[in-house]
Amino acid sequence: MKNTAPRIRASEITPYSTYLRRREFLSSMGVALAALATGRDVLTAERLPIVRKTSTTDDPLTPYNAVTTYNNFYEFGIDKADPARNARTFKPRPWSIAVEGACAKPGSYTLEDVLKPHALEERIYRHRCVEGWSMVVPWVGFPLGDLLRRFEPSGAARFVEFVTVHRPQEMNGQRGLFQLLTWPYVEGLRFDEAMHPLTLAVVGLYGEELLNQNGAPLRIVVPWKYGFKSAKSIATIRFVEKEPRSSWMKSAPQYYGFYSNVNPSPTNSSFRDQSTERRLGEFLMRKTLPFNGYADQVASLYSGMDLRKSY
Repeated sequence: MKNTAPRIRASEITPYSTYLRRREFLSSMGVALAALATGRDVLTAERLPIVRKTSTTDDPLTPYNAVTTYNNFYEFGIDKADPARNARTFKPRPWSIAVEGACAKPGSYTLEDVLKPHALEERIYRHRCVEGWSMVVPWVGFPLGDLLRRFEPSGAARFVEFVTVHRPQEMNGQRGLFQLLTWPYVEGLRFDEAMHPLTLAVVGLYGEELLNQNGAPLRIVVPWKYGFKSAKSIATIRFVEKEPRSSWMKSAPQYYGFYSNVNPSPTNSSFRDQSTERRLGEFLMRKTLPFNGYADQVASLYSGMDLRKSY
């Protein structure tokens, strides 16, 4: 990936933990956090401390308002506008993440502890939904593999499972007798997918802290897979030996396979024709690229696999 900005000296970078403490202090002093119609926080004028910017596409960015108001986050409702409308009272601070399973350093880690050692970078990625729409988003984060290595996973860790927080009192989509999905939301990656340099642990977009509807305070982004594989508001990271059974696999296994790589060719899934997509903000359909345009980097992960069956 081409580096599009000069590297900033470490002495010039505000530690992310300091940035978080500033926001907590303002909140504790009773500063009102007014939200605009898009759900944009009025305190986001201060940018995240980004040390490097890279882009993986020449396509123009999707407008901020579309990225932050057109979302699938079923914990806050099933309509695209529901997350921006219903996530405003969700509290992403304080936050802790449980690390479990086949690793040498399990435990409960605060968000600050998780983020402290990692310099943030901006990466512009294509984002493709299994429903046939797509975006181009400037995510802010760091390689997920750098985080996972800190917990010293053992040789038994063949997969990584991610569990979204379960808070029915704040997440209206998790309430009620009839649910499309089982909660909490579970997703997973094969270990080599999780460790791939393209896979990001994400804390922001457009240079600013993640909004609730986009998966605050911590999510992952796997750009060559359909968007539902990128777990949001992560509460648990679990190193496991067997392939995790994700929430969508439980709900509709005929449509949602474990791998869910972007694939314009026919597969055994009958969800829809994936050969074209609608980029938000564009009128005409465009062709979908194999692995969402990242085949050169990731196709080797699936050498010898029948991607019609392993959808």
